[in-house]
Amino acid sequence: MNLDMSKLEPLLGTMVNELGAAANAALVFVGGKLGLFDALAKGPATSAELAAKTDTNERLVREWLASQAASGYITHDGETGKFSLSPEQAAVLADEDSTVFMRGGFLSLAAVFADEAKLTTAFRTGRGVGWGQYCNCLFCGVERFFRPGYKANLIDAWLPSLDGVVEKLRRGAKVADVGCGHGASTILMAEAFPNSEFVGIDFHGASIECAQQKAKHLKNVRFQTARAQDYTERAFDLVAMFDALHDMGDPVGAARHARETLKPDGTLMLVEPLAGDTLDQNLNPVGRVFYAFSTAVCVPTSLNQEVAMALGAQAGEKRLAQVLREGGFSRFRRSAETPFNMVLEARP
Repeated sequence: MNLDMSKLEPLLGTMVNELGAAANAALVFVGGKLGLFDALAKGPATSAELAAKTDTNERLVREWLASQAASGYITHDGETGKFSLSPEQAAVLADEDSTVFMRGGFLSLAAVFADEAKLTTAFRTGRGVGWGQYCNCLFCGVERFFRPGYKANLIDAWLPSLDGVVEKLRRGAKVADVGCGHGASTILMAEAFPNSEFVGIDFHGASIECAQQKAKHLKNVRFQTARAQDYTERAFDLVAMFDALHDMGDPVGAARHARETLKPDGTLMLVEPLAGDTLDQNLNPVGRVFYAFSTAVCVPTSLNQEVAMALGAQAGEKRLAQVLREGGFSRFRRSAETPFNMVLEARP
């Protein structure tokens, strides 16, 4: 076999980088769980100092610090031997209130690896993997991954991009958050608009229980366990679906039910991963992340349901518009976008 070294060497370089990233992903999860990033964010420390602060083994902490520094996640000072987090590194890895906090994605990765055997079986059988069958850290990871983006954009950009919706929310509106998970988006809206009533809906009972605990301080929000196709309440001014429609086995049925439960002048806000309409448009770093999670979680979840349309996380606006049209919506537009999400506004 004759190999073109000009092609082989860059590929090998990529694979070395990938292997390091994959191996280090578990260490980011461990560092977060042990409070290593949080402790380091409070000030520079040697491995001994960090181990003492976190009640962990110094030798393992020393090796962990080396791996994080080699990855560029933390900074090493060769003169003092201390490690630190720059403001940017802290915002991404230590500050859960930051709008660019990314550690939640690594928590989700723990579930992907833990459930590898189920995914392999799904490939062989085509029966998928039920949402509730995944490792529990997936649900926590999804919330922690998406919440910073919602915090940065939902109240100040996404809702204002919808025609007349903010005015209704300020006066007092009824809102359904369908596929709410742990309720991050529901709670953000309820806190911002105390005159409105918010109903978080999800078919995963354990997630609803978690959302109820997180929303105890709010009087204008409640949660219920139900499917997107058959929740019972009606007369909503706004139905929102945050990064959820593409996971559903029957997204057309979900859109149709949202249409039926809206007031005549109501709005559907659909937040989905940003994607182009063709594969080639999505062959980029963001698309790579979404395709990976879509393969491991989104498509298997959909295949496990009754209709199993399996849109995937990179369905694209054209395909999503077709789903909305089949669900009974006649008007829709892209009202906002970020590097990770697009917001579609749909009207009856």
